[in-house]
Amino acid sequence: MKVNRAIISGGGTGGHIFPAIAIANEIKRRNPDAEILFVGALGKMEMEKVPQAGYKIIGLPIAGFQRRFTLSNFMLPYKIIQSLSLAGKVIRDFKPDVVIGVGGYASGPTLRSAISKRIPTLIQEQNSFPGKTNKILAPKVNRICTAYEGLEKFFPKDKIVVTGNPVRSEMVDLEGKRGEAMSFFNLDPNKKTALIVGGSLGARTLNESVTGQLELIRNSGFQVLWQCGKFYYPELKFNDALNQTLNVHLHEFIQRMDLAYAVADVIISRAGAIAVSELCLVKKPAILVPSPNVAEDHQTKNAMALVNKKAAILVKDADARKELIPVAAELLNNAEQQHELSQNIQPLGRSHATEDIVNEIEKIIK
Repeated sequence: MKVNRAIISGGGTGGHIFPAIAIANEIKRRNPDAEILFVGALGKMEMEKVPQAGYKIIGLPIAGFQRRFTLSNFMLPYKIIQSLSLAGKVIRDFKPDVVIGVGGYASGPTLRSAISKRIPTLIQEQNSFPGKTNKILAPKVNRICTAYEGLEKFFPKDKIVVTGNPVRSEMVDLEGKRGEAMSFFNLDPNKKTALIVGGSLGARTLNESVTGQLELIRNSGFQVLWQCGKFYYPELKFNDALNQTLNVHLHEFIQRMDLAYAVADVIISRAGAIAVSELCLVKKPAILVPSPNVAEDHQTKNAMALVNKKAAILVKDADARKELIPVAAELLNNAEQQHELSQNIQPLGRSHATEDIVNEIEKIIK
């Protein structure tokens, strides 16, 4: 049954927001007249990114519990009650056919309100280790779409459908783009290329791994295409040693990630859920450096889902400053290992994840 009115709730990070937008886009592709409303958390990045994608969003005053002592924790019960009340009003006024949760603070009160009104609900879990909100909601929702197998220990088995993560299709369409990418980034087509991506904000460990190994990079036969992030770019662009290393190409943010992926022989990345899903579709040799600063160390679990199948190499965050660039240099010089990693990661990609999730949404409405 087609979707006429849908609420999509959650956010906090790009890993929650971009899948949500991908789901909304697929609903609109199938049903151009469908009305879609997002519900997010006030002050979080979804309040900016969702309107940029062309959708209306309502913000709840919900917030998370801070592990350090802070006065905001005393306001938390009030914010939860206020958010539940507001979410209930939004659902009464909008009258959705379905409510979809993608994880993050706002999805808790929104889906709880939908469940209490017997509106069909679905959650999409991006990680191999679920977030707290989705674990709490799981027993009551109608369907749970996961990116990884083996989540029966967290969710009711009969509700799980393994779909993969929604990925922006333009990011992984690399056919015939290598020449264009070389020119776009002003790279040497005769050199192997390592792409280093630490997310839009950057990753200190990855950045220090590069700056600490400039001599090795300078003397190597490969070149580095490097997204350092907006927090770190100002200090790095005035780094004299870095500016003298001609085979390092520094960028604050890479808008054309499709071209970056196309030009890469080896990709070095954090192990966020969406990054890992993109890498599985890109099918390039990858070195993953999971961030230790995430809930339940879920990036390590994401990475191990590939490493255990010999589909990626793991370098621990604590070891990266010494080991990352030497490991990358070794991999760039080992065609056999590159081929093995590419072959093993290929079956893990799910190119129809967004369509499969919307299929499940249509089923629970029916």
